[in-house]
Amino acid sequence: MSLTDTNNPDRQEWLSYQTGNLVVQLGEGWSEADQLPSRERSYKEKLSKCSEGDVVAFKGEGVRGDRPLQLATLLDWVRLAEAEGLVVDFDGLSPQAVSLMRLALAAPKKEKEVESDQDVFERIGRLFMARQGEKRQVYEFTGELMRSLVRLVMGKARFRGRDFWMCLEDCGVKALPIVALISTMVGVILGFVGGTQLQAFGSTIYMVDLVGVAVAWELGCLMTGVIMSGRTGAAFAAQLGSMKVNQEIDALDTLGLSTMEYLVVPRALALILMMPLLTLFADFFGCLGGFIVALQFDISPVEYWVELTGTLDLRGILRGIIKSFFFGIIVAGTGCYYGMFSGRSSSAVGTAATKAVVSGISWVIVCDAMFAFVFQVVGF
Repeated sequence: MSLTDTNNPDRQEWLSYQTGNLVVQLGEGWSEADQLPSRERSYKEKLSKCSEGDVVAFKGEGVRGDRPLQLATLLDWVRLAEAEGLVVDFDGLSPQAVSLMRLALAAPKKEKEVESDQDVFERIGRLFMARQGEKRQVYEFTGELMRSLVRLVMGKARFRGRDFWMCLEDCGVKALPIVALISTMVGVILGFVGGTQLQAFGSTIYMVDLVGVAVAWELGCLMTGVIMSGRTGAAFAAQLGSMKVNQEIDALDTLGLSTMEYLVVPRALALILMMPLLTLFADFFGCLGGFIVALQFDISPVEYWVELTGTLDLRGILRGIIKSFFFGIIVAGTGCYYGMFSGRSSSAVGTAATKAVVSGISWVIVCDAMFAFVFQVVGF
């Protein structure tokens, strides 16, 4: 009993079955794209007619070691035969093909993990344990950062001054344009919203109070924190993540240098020092945006200045400055944390930067809400 391949121009008999023995002749061109699909269908049909324990013998010189597609196809055919309970014999192939097939079959086959409803509690437990491990990692990083900052105050921390000044420039001077632009626009928006509503009551002048209090108490420091999270926090994560990919952090560990003091402290210190100054800068441009709108409501510059200085006092300005210190710690901490614990691939660096931005903005807003409650309670 035999099966002739009609797609083969030479009409060679390549698949034959005798009692208990299926012979597969693999000559030149057996894996050509126009022939392989029909051959595979014929092979599967023959396998279905074999009985358990029959022998499938692969023969011929058509399988070459430098043709990955041929080897992969043959490996699939062999496994199909084994799945049917048949005995496979490929000693009739070329020595190179026999050697490669034995290596491929010797490799353990990866079994697909089957998830069932019974494992739902186990999966929840594993997720919980993973979260607990991540929390422990965050606590250890925070403690090590605080310890390094204390060592810095005591004059025992070691890092390059050049790195600190470069970070200071990046967090300070280079951030001024975007902070000025966003703060001005926020002031303009507040001015228009407040002025439009108050104009109906003939109290347009109180638009100045609204802009001054909102910017100095909340929006100046809050917008600065959000801006620096998206700008500097992401930059810290990307820089440190790239260093980890390039094994530069491993090199520092090998040299016995503290990566916390050498890499994290300069960045954290620079941002903590710059945040209050950037907040004052944001307050100024926020009030400037309100002044631009005030002119549209026929409020003179003198009236605007008198009303603004009568509303704002040192206590109101200090509210924003105090919060900005903590915002700086949050932004620097999240950026450096996700950078230091990034994966070792380009996609992992992007993921670290994304997590740094999202976490930084989220915690800045949470911290601002907590301070609003505390200041209200203590009457500050």
